[in-house]
Amino acid sequence: MANDIAARERLEPDLTLAELCGASARMVPHWPAARAASPVPVPPSLILGVVVEPSSVRLIAGAPEYGA
Repeated sequence: MANDIAARERLEPDLTLAELCGASARMVPHWPAARAASPVPVPPSLILGVVVEPSSVRLIAGAPEYGA
């Protein structure tokens, strides 16, 4: 009777993180990237129940791009 336990084991060497990153980078051309769908704007009337803490409001209000 044959010993099937050894046949099921993966006999791959341990890879370092750098080697794994390099192998992944070489595989990139073989993986098709899905095109991201454009987000659809949501009308403000559908945004309900959003609670913003006062400290966050002050933070955003103090940013030159959004507030003062």
